[in-house]
Amino acid sequence: MIKTTLKKSLLFAAMALAASGAIAAEPIKIGSVLSVSGPAAFLGDPELKTLQMYIEKINAEGGVLGRKLELVHYDDGSDAAKANSFTKRLIESDKVDVLIGGTTTGATMAMAPLVEKASLPFISLAGAVVVIDPVKKWVFKTPHTDRMAAEKVFEDMKKRGISKVGLLSETSGFGASGRKETQAVAAKYGITLVADETYGPKDTDITAQLTRIKSVPGVQAVFVFGLGQGPAVVTKNYGQLGMSALPMYQSHGVASDEYLKLSGKAAEGVRLPTPALLIANALPAADVQKAIVTSYDKLYKDKYKMDPSTFGGYALDALNLSVDAIKRAGGTDREKVRAALETTKGFVGTTGIFNMTPANHMGLDLSAFRMVEVKNGDWVQLK
Repeated sequence: MIKTTLKKSLLFAAMALAASGAIAAEPIKIGSVLSVSGPAAFLGDPELKTLQMYIEKINAEGGVLGRKLELVHYDDGSDAAKANSFTKRLIESDKVDVLIGGTTTGATMAMAPLVEKASLPFISLAGAVVVIDPVKKWVFKTPHTDRMAAEKVFEDMKKRGISKVGLLSETSGFGASGRKETQAVAAKYGITLVADETYGPKDTDITAQLTRIKSVPGVQAVFVFGLGQGPAVVTKNYGQLGMSALPMYQSHGVASDEYLKLSGKAAEGVRLPTPALLIANALPAADVQKAIVTSYDKLYKDKYKMDPSTFGGYALDALNLSVDAIKRAGGTDREKVRAALETTKGFVGTTGIFNMTPANHMGLDLSAFRMVEVKNGDWVQLK
């Protein structure tokens, strides 16, 4: 009799707890595969730090729809094959609700077929246009494309009367795609590529390629397309060869203070397109992105005692877009979340203002880029 009474008491207590909301709902699982180690750690480390910091912040503020967020993360070591393997695990074993990651284009493209088959909303942090062109039903992305970077750079060159350019691109997925897109849009801006050189992502000396570009008659500028540490090697070699009189442009693949640290004084005068985050505190008060980029800048510095990077900003935008879509979907039903992502309008992020459609799973235009130049070891926006 005592046992029966005890069981009933426990049952009633459990029911009361459930009714009062004391028993927490199942967490919303955010899956993540990032390159936190290896050659692309330059990008992946701030991405992971950002996700961890903001998921902690969101949970402290009550979570999403009364549910906590849970980050399930794997480091692919900058290896696309590992990214594929970890994605399978996140889908089949961890059963995540949304996937954020693919630090690199190679990793993203290894992950994409799996999420398409599993019908899992996936927001990539990779730069190449191939991620979202052609459109894939379940794949979205937050960084500007390599095509956009080339167009923004060529806009600036055209204004300065530069028409003969030496192209130097990395043989990685991002660099190879960037080379292809640069070649495709050059003529539109009256640009002739008078040299076309490549380098490997692990190369420690690129003077031979730079020397060949330097020797081309009439070359007016050099455009480097790569990410991670490679472009910094290029920049230092550039200085060693005394090429500073020849303008150097980089892509948004180096839009980070880490690039300045790795390149040193050789980076002086380098120009590139970047999200607003890189010049957060220099933005005018009326700039629509001012609030989010300065808030992120402060939170990151306070927590990690270092400057944030635009790559971490891509992760923040992916997380915030996911949360916004889940809220509008009223839960984690995958098709409803996917549909909500696809209809995102006027969403202000660190990268730009997102306006997605069924035909555009990124939703940014060239206005999301700011052209900057390195002056006295810091970033200065070009007018």
